[in-house]
Amino acid sequence: MAKQIFSKEIPPACKYCAFGTPAPATDEILCRRKGVVSPDGHCRRYKYDVLKRIPRVGPEPEHFTEADFEL
Repeated sequence: MAKQIFSKEIPPACKYCAFGTPAPATDEILCRRKGVVSPDGHCRRYKYDVLKRIPRVGPEPEHFTEADFEL
């Protein structure tokens, strides 16, 4: 079974909406439909934009030495 890249269980939030743009001076979102809104809010016109979501950082890789690769 293939692993999904994007989870379908992402809760709606204005910070991921296609109609929202981050405000430069604050943490608010400038929505084309509703004006200035909270980044965690959402409305009925919410449309998910994949490119706005920042994925979680994975675990740090292990450190290997040259001796680990010798036969």
